[in-house]
Amino acid sequence: MEQTWTGTLAEFLTLKFGTVPFLIANVGLFLFWILINLGDIPGIGVFDPYPFNFLTMVVSLEAIVLSIIVLITQNRQSKMEDIREQIDTEIDVRAEEEVTMLLIMLDKVARHLQVPMEDDPELERMKQRTDINRIRAEIERHRS
Repeated sequence: MEQTWTGTLAEFLTLKFGTVPFLIANVGLFLFWILINLGDIPGIGVFDPYPFNFLTMVVSLEAIVLSIIVLITQNRQSKMEDIREQIDTEIDVRAEEEVTMLLIMLDKVARHLQVPMEDDPELERMKQRTDINRIRAEIERHRS
């Protein structure tokens, strides 16, 4: 999956924002802001008096931005998971075809060597090609 600059940025921000140091920095900044605006730190003037309307707006905007970044990252992860699932399915189908071919070949070798074998309906069923389209249709039917 090709990485866009926005995807790279969202991933970087998610990795940095989803950490304990980011949480501590936020709590520290908000505490400092509140202490300043309660007038508890001498030499620094109050700029957002109680009930801290500006702080409320800043925190709300930060929450919006963080939630959008998380959603972007989740969408990217979902797309990557879809790709992985498709690859897994293709590998499974190929493995199924190879196993079926091996069973057919072993059966032919056993018959050629005249190995005594009893009729085995399960073996005959396993030698049949798997109908992938039927399986897909059944999965789709169960999804709805």
